[in-house]
Amino acid sequence: MSMNDLEIAMSRTWAEINLDDLAHNIQTLRAVLRPDAKFLGVCKADAYGHGMTECAKKLAACGADYIAVASVTEGAELRKNGIPLPILCLGQANPQLAPLMCEHDITQAVGDFENGSELSSYAQSVGKKIKIHVKIDTGMSRTGFYWPDSDDEKAATAQTIKKLCELGGLEYEGMFTHFAVADDDENFTRLQLKKFLDAKEVLEGLGLSFKVAHAAASVGVLNYPEAHLNMGRFGLVLYGYASTDTGNEGSTLGLKPVMTVKSKITAVRRLPAGTTISYGRTYTLKRDSLVAVLPIGYADGLPRVLSNNFSVKIHDTLCPILGRICMDMTMADVTDLQDVKPGDVATVFDGDLIPLAAKNSGTIIHEIVCSPSPRVPRVFIENGGKRL
Repeated sequence: MSMNDLEIAMSRTWAEINLDDLAHNIQTLRAVLRPDAKFLGVCKADAYGHGMTECAKKLAACGADYIAVASVTEGAELRKNGIPLPILCLGQANPQLAPLMCEHDITQAVGDFENGSELSSYAQSVGKKIKIHVKIDTGMSRTGFYWPDSDDEKAATAQTIKKLCELGGLEYEGMFTHFAVADDDENFTRLQLKKFLDAKEVLEGLGLSFKVAHAAASVGVLNYPEAHLNMGRFGLVLYGYASTDTGNEGSTLGLKPVMTVKSKITAVRRLPAGTTISYGRTYTLKRDSLVAVLPIGYADGLPRVLSNNFSVKIHDTLCPILGRICMDMTMADVTDLQDVKPGDVATVFDGDLIPLAAKNSGTIIHEIVCSPSPRVPRVFIENGGKRL
């Protein structure tokens, strides 16, 4: 019996990516953003694990104005797959990648003069221009021109940025910053916005007019309309989540989680009370039990820290994980279910389980959605059909 590629992909463990739900989220978030502000969709880290090229295509089809990536190579990959939108590389890049920036028209974040100078030198040597967005550090303390408090230091920093923007081979298109605590510290976030607007005003006073100024991302866009400026950056919220320590900021918007990870049961075992399960014998059956074996493990992106501390859905019922999660397999208690058999599908991650997995493993939703590994096929749902 032969199988087609889709059947093979869905024979073990796979991630279903609902592009129709992504389109819904894009349209919902567009309505939140100021009408005159541009819409930037973040597709870094394989679109937060959802499949970078397919998500970028959907963003383009839904009218997004910009795509953001973390690396120049991610941007080049999108270009090779026909993405026409402007692409901004948010991470400061090795100047050795300047040829890729020029070849694929990648807009580059620049946060210090030395980095920008090297990009300028290459661009001039080949007679091309590299678009840049100047990064202002207002409190994230990763990259960017640190914006000081004293007027003298502000003037010196502004002059350095002016010098950067006047270099040959560069086209300064935008300036931006990144909020550190937009989800839970209003005072610091407003201080960051104030610093950024101050920097913008000082630079404009020196004759630098930026086409695009952006500060807010995801929850920052939802919580601070005044920070929309003329572009909003949408990351995790695109994929259905706007969770913070105090709740789901996007819950009232009706965002739809885009990813569901599923795994097909390979065996169902009847084991007596007292049997120990998996490596380290960390779980002992308290009763005669039925144990389902799932072909998913930490190599697929199910965090090992969830051992004995998470449940999957089988027949719409939460079934606790038993024992340690292995590299390629995980066991779940299905004793209370009827007619469980090999081939039945377990839902490992969905809109309910992803936040629970983040909470139980002491991390954030971002890490969980990024966790399904490359060996987990992405199956895309669109217009009622499934495809690879």
